[in-house]
Amino acid sequence: MSQLEEGETERCLKNGESAPSSNVDVQSEAANVSASKSFFKQNLVEQGLFRACGAVCFLFTMMGGLMKQKNAKRKSDMTLEEMYNGQHGFEDDEDDDSDWEPSALPDHHVVEVPKWFCLNCTMVNIGDDLHCDVCGEHRESGILKRGHLASPFYGAEGLTEDDAHAADGLQGPSLQSFPSDNATAIGFDERMLLHEEVVMKSHPHPERPDRIRAIAASLAAAGRCYPISAREITREELLMVHSVENIEAVELTSHVLSSYFTPDTYANQYSASAARLAAGLCFDLAAAICSGSAKNGFALVRPPGHHAGVRQAMGFCLHNNAAVAASAAQIAGAKKVLIIDWDVHHGNGTQEIFEKNKSVLYVSLHRHEGGKFYPGTGSAYEIGVMGAEGYCVNVPWSCGGVGDNDYVFAFQQVVLPIASEFDPDFTIISAGFDAARGDPLGCCDVTPTGYAQMTHMCSALSGGKLLVILEGGYNLRSISSSATAVIKVLLGESPRHDVEQVMPTKAGLRTVLEVLKIQLNYWPSLESRFLKLQSEWGWYALQEKKHKKKRGWAKVPTWWKWGPKRWLYRLWCKKLS
Repeated sequence: MSQLEEGETERCLKNGESAPSSNVDVQSEAANVSASKSFFKQNLVEQGLFRACGAVCFLFTMMGGLMKQKNAKRKSDMTLEEMYNGQHGFEDDEDDDSDWEPSALPDHHVVEVPKWFCLNCTMVNIGDDLHCDVCGEHRESGILKRGHLASPFYGAEGLTEDDAHAADGLQGPSLQSFPSDNATAIGFDERMLLHEEVVMKSHPHPERPDRIRAIAASLAAAGRCYPISAREITREELLMVHSVENIEAVELTSHVLSSYFTPDTYANQYSASAARLAAGLCFDLAAAICSGSAKNGFALVRPPGHHAGVRQAMGFCLHNNAAVAASAAQIAGAKKVLIIDWDVHHGNGTQEIFEKNKSVLYVSLHRHEGGKFYPGTGSAYEIGVMGAEGYCVNVPWSCGGVGDNDYVFAFQQVVLPIASEFDPDFTIISAGFDAARGDPLGCCDVTPTGYAQMTHMCSALSGGKLLVILEGGYNLRSISSSATAVIKVLLGESPRHDVEQVMPTKAGLRTVLEVLKIQLNYWPSLESRFLKLQSEWGWYALQEKKHKKKRGWAKVPTWWKWGPKRWLYRLWCKKLS
């Protein structure tokens, strides 16, 4: 402080006045005021940001609620593929972590879990196990090279050179004509393999080219099958069963790399051609069998067809192959055509096309469960319309797990009596093998022997003029073994099945009785069967109870007899005796 400033301060103190502030003090005070203003402004900004963040949080909460409602609605409108994917089919949008980068974390925090999809059933497997946890198939199975003849326990590297090329013989140039009118014709073309889903999703699509690869390998190894040359069906032939809307919608996909008719029904640029090839093969096979050029036939085709209606493509199906074959048979001279559909899903498309037509009888055996099973149609009360009542017969199973006995029993009591009274000139089987044991979609229990028996029962109709058309089936081992069993019957082999001692389940018996009660109003021959079964209801229920006891006996491990649980074993034996 200068001398002048010291003097001034001393004078002020003597006069009782406060000392004047120095320039430094003034500057310090000004700085404090400025800081206070800045803090106040910052406080206001922070309060504004807090309110803005609150509004944003509220907005995200509302969006989360809407997304939950959307996911809930999506789960109630399940498609066929979503039913198949199960827990893999639904992903909550609020948990989307697509922007999370594992590479941003240190390496020691990243844990890679090996995952692979089974070639046979497409189910996901976690870990390095060599066999599928669901179906037991080897990770490197040779099923695409030898079909069901390949061992499920070993990889494809164990196959010989001849085995590896077995499927190539199915389209050999020397097999393109029938050696005689007693031949079993096969419709197959490798161009149908080009129809596949382009978009890679979290789970492989069940309707995949490997389905017919596995069957073709099995049939080639079995031999004695004679393929016919393939052609694409014409627009005029398709118009006999489909609308212009359906035809043009399918054709449009050939100009697009990837498209979808429904969330589970895909198409790529080759799908339209594949669908026309499948329909063309079915048309020509039906014409050949009706004209006598072939004894019977099997259409190894895809995409499948029985969900495709007059206008829409859905359920993996683009054109209705069975409907096209029926129209071809009628052109060739068949006045009455019978279509038997044993795919585990109801053929809603085929029913729609012929529900007003008395010249085509449509019979379907499928899981229904009160309309809860895809596609939800096919009630026993859906019998045809506009004068064609009774020409649509639905056998709707009320639960899964349906096996050989229920199917054969329904054939004996419903299908064959109605078919015999109808007296068809040509018979078509829409042969979906997704009711087969091990199928991930159908969850039923029909064996190759059961399919062989049903085919044998149908071969007696329409003078043996029978065409079997592939529909669904998504376990490669199941469909290849089942298709081979059917082919063997077409070739003249007899199935090994005791049809005299068929015992249905209680649920199966109820379904058959319900169908008979409805259909006897249109088919008089069913009345006596209905009354007889109704009177024997108690007997059947008793027999099923004994059958369950025998199954329970089989479930008791034999080693309990000597181990610490021997007293339980003796108690169980005493209970069953």
